[in-house]
Formats: sequence, structure tokens, C-alpha cells
Amino acid sequence: MARVKRTALLWLLLASSCLFLLFQLLHYRKYDSKPLLRRTPGHVTASDLQWQTVKTFLHLVRRFRLPLFLADPFALGLLTADGQRSSPESGCAILCRGRAVTAFGLLADAWTYNTAFLSAAEQKGFEALELRGDDPRLAGLDLLSGEDVPLHLLLRLRGHVIQVVFLYKRSGNYLWHGPMRLKADTDRDFAPFATMDFGRYAGAYNRPRLVLTVVDGLDVAVPRNISGFLAERGRARFLECRYRDARRFLQLYPDDNTPQALDFGNKAKSLLRLAAETLARLHVPFWISSGTCLGWFRQCSFIAYSRDVDIGIFIDDFRPDIISAFQEAGLSLKHKFGKVEDSLELSFVRDGVKLDIFFFYRDGDLTWNGGTQAKSGRKFKYWFPGFSLCWAELAEVRVGVPCETLDYVTANYGEAWSVPQRTWDWKTSPSNVQENGVWPPSQWEELIQVY
Repeated sequence: MARVKRTALLWLLLASSCLFLLFQLLHYRKYDSKPLLRRTPGHVTASDLQWQTVKTFLHLVRRFRLPLFLADPFALGLLTADGQRSSPESGCAILCRGRAVTAFGLLADAWTYNTAFLSAAEQKGFEALELRGDDPRLAGLDLLSGEDVPLHLLLRLRGHVIQVVFLYKRSGNYLWHGPMRLKADTDRDFAPFATMDFGRYAGAYNRPRLVLTVVDGLDVAVPRNISGFLAERGRARFLECRYRDARRFLQLYPDDNTPQALDFGNKAKSLLRLAAETLARLHVPFWISSGTCLGWFRQCSFIAYSRDVDIGIFIDDFRPDIISAFQEAGLSLKHKFGKVEDSLELSFVRDGVKLDIFFFYRDGDLTWNGGTQAKSGRKFKYWFPGFSLCWAELAEVRVGVPCETLDYVTANYGEAWSVPQRTWDWKTSPSNVQENGVWPPSQWEELIQVY
């Protein structure tokens, strides 16, 4: 009997020792595994304070279960360069680089505990600055400004600023964040606004897939495809439609509301969405061009009497399978003019509406696309000043547009672009058209294909 008691006591002591070791391991991981924070007494660096600030912030995020992820380009770039998530043993290698701001993205639909969260942050010592603006999801030709919503939240503690970028889902099935607009009474010294990574412009992103990982010993969500997210950020600038100008235009030139015009608008929207989805699968960037771009810029809609949809693609992004991809999507090839090296142009049709795809060629500081007259073989060039690409939304479809839209439209339609012109000859009417010779008749069979 005594031996049984001794055996039971030994097992009890062994179990207690294991529990104690497990507790020590958890305590070490949570509190003692940050080599950069074990300084000599009285020696606390700016990096230590930055790490502590981010840690305190992430603790609040977990407490309120906010779907937030690390969006800071600098930190994500370090993660990509290292090819791994940092571990406690490697020290604070990502978040403690002496930067004044660390940026996080927040899926805004979950922002329901704003008052409680801000109160809890204040109790932790954070100073808060919330920047608000109009909700573009409610904006339109009838309602020129939407509801006031938070766009950016800045939290400052220990000299470091946390930037929370609110990401709203828009009808084109993408995420949007607003620009950072400072009011007259905003404290300009609250944060280094001029150097912040998000907020100079509005931005548009695909919704990233997130993965939970450990960064400098802290649990944090990051985009699963970090390189893809960073590439998106480089071309994320978003241009809102000019609703006020469009409303003034439609007061002077009322929109066509005939059944034929409404039918075209519905078919054009469907065709544009299908084109955007097809090119997205091919990873081919595009923008709305010609009359479709003019319609977006001038009146926030399609031009009813244009009867087609026009898009542009840089020839560098051409893929041989573009034609087959559109055919598989249900479009019929109408014509193929030119060749990849010169004046390539494709045209498809669906439900009686034509989709014109113009391929653009860079020539120094200028850009041009070609045109071909099928019956004569005559060639034309349309010259544009160089431009970069931004995002926009047309008919609830996210589309590319030239960032320098006014220059682009003016080049094509002249200074009188704001006045509708129902009579239009594509060979002579554009301001930027130029004769470009004739295709040799011996090459017509290859370069002028009409179906």
C-alpha cells in the first residue's frame, strides 16, 4: 500500500513539473522572447517603443476582433525580401526600422465598435485622429455627396503613429479607400502626412486573401500574396467620376431615355463587365478609350448614340490567346486589322453591340494607336501624350482610365470635347488623326480580316 502511495505521489510531482515547464514556455514566448527589448535598465530605443506601440495596438485589434491586416509597404517589402516571416529568435527585424508610421488595412464593414474601440485605445494612452469623407458608394448624379464615413484613423503612442486605412467594398467587387483630406482645423503636426504611404490619392484593390503569421513575435494577418499586393499598390490610384460636372452637362444636354438608348446602356454594361473579367483572367491591363472614355469623363455613363464600347491595351501586354479568350466568353470576332508590330486592332460583337480593342504603341513621350480602312487599305495614326493608368468605375464595373484623362480626351476630341457631336468620321474628325500610308495589297488577306 505504501508503494502505491509513493508511485501516485511521484506521478503527481511529474505532472506538476510538466505543467510548470509548459507555463514557463508560454511565458517565455509571450514576454521574454524579444531579444531587442531586453536592454540594460534605462536604455530604451525608438525601435523598442515602436514595437511596444504596435503590440499594444494589435492587442486591441484582437480584443475587438477587427479584420485588420498589415498593409505597410515597407514592412511587407522586408517580409518579401526575407522570404520568411520573422520569428522571436530573429529579433525585431521588420517593424522596428525607425519609421514614423505603420499602416494597416481594415475591412470597413466590420467597423461597428468604433466608440468602444476608440475609448479602449484612449485608455491605453493612444491619441486618436479620425479623418472622414463622403461615401462614394452613395454618390451619383442625383445625390452628389454620400454619407459621411471614416476613411483613415491615426493612433499615436510613444511618438509612433498607427495608420488604419478603411477599405470599403464597392459595386465593382473591389476594395476602395479614400484620400486623406485635412480640414482647416486639423493638427498638421499630429503625423508626417506628406510621407504617409496611403491617402495621397484614393485607391482600389482586389480583396486580398489573408493569412495569420508571426511578425517580430507578434501575431498579425498579412496578404497571402504579398508581392501581388505590393504590385497592386503601385497602380492603385482611383479617380472618382466627376458627378457635379456630369450633372451640369446633362442639364444642358439631357440624356437619351428612349427604349433603344436604355437597351444599349444595359448591353454595353454587360459587354464591358465581360471584357473586364476576361482580361483580368489573362492578367492583361486595359483602359476605356475613345467614346467610352469620353462618356465616363463627361457624363459618368455611356454615350447612347455611340453604339459601341472602346477599350485600349498597350501592345506590350498583347497575348496571342486574347482572341480565343473572348470567343470562349461568347463574343464573335468581327474584324482583325494590322499586326502586332503595327496598328493592331480587334473588334468583337455581342448582342448587337461592338467591342473595339485598340492596341497602343509607345513612341518616346507619345503614344499612338492605329486605324485601318478595310475597303482601301488606308492606315491612320491617332497620337496621344504619354499617360499612366488609374482605376475608375463605369456602370458598376471597375475599369482602367488614363490618369491624365483631360489631356487624353482633349487630344482625341479637341477643346470642344464637352459639346456632343453626333456626326463623327473616325478618319477625319479626331483632333489627333494622321495619315499613315496604305497597307500593300499583297498583305490585305493577312492584315485586313473581316468576318
